[in-house]
Amino acid sequence: MTRILIADDELKIREVIKEYGKVNGYTVIEANDGQEAVELCEKEHFDLVILDIMMPRMDGFTACKQIHTKTNVPIIMLSARTEEYDKLYGFDLGIDDYVTKPFSPKELMARIRVILDRHQTKPSKGLEFEGLCVNPTAHTVTVNHEEVKLTNKEFELLVYLMSNKNVALSRERLLDDVWGFDYYGDDRTIDTHIKMLRQSIRQYGERIVTVRGVGYKFNAD
Repeated sequence: MTRILIADDELKIREVIKEYGKVNGYTVIEANDGQEAVELCEKEHFDLVILDIMMPRMDGFTACKQIHTKTNVPIIMLSARTEEYDKLYGFDLGIDDYVTKPFSPKELMARIRVILDRHQTKPSKGLEFEGLCVNPTAHTVTVNHEEVKLTNKEFELLVYLMSNKNVALSRERLLDDVWGFDYYGDDRTIDTHIKMLRQSIRQYGERIVTVRGVGYKFNAD
């Protein structure tokens, strides 16, 4: 059964998500704060984590960073803060979605389904270009046999680009297919992630070329 962790210091929020999760067939585990969420992720497996930003002991952003050092579990950030900076910062940390309070529990469940489906339908075959090797199943990337660390979104972006090599992909298409149809930000986050991805994959970063007036492509020629 799909296991979801909800970390929020508001009991009512946790109870609502737990009840709706149960109706949708999910097992929902509760954490009171970010520190407890990190500790649970170190001991147990979760298919998705929901983190509130403002929590005692450890905030959601810090918890997200620490969780992603141990696992690539998809993360939804939950917050009453609506500033664009917070959303962009969250996506730069590799979160999969940002939901603002107050929220519709039904909509949250729909977002969870989209994220789980996206992670479960990643290509199983490895992707290779010269010394750049991507293993979607193991969620690993190596450059000349040396593993490099990517955020979830950098990894998904690289998989998508390499799966569509030599195809010019618009920013709108990348947002829809990698970030999801309900992404809140604008296409500037694409440029930010492309910049970070180019640096992460070293000499192969030059293979991700800018297509003027369109977007980007992975040039395998």
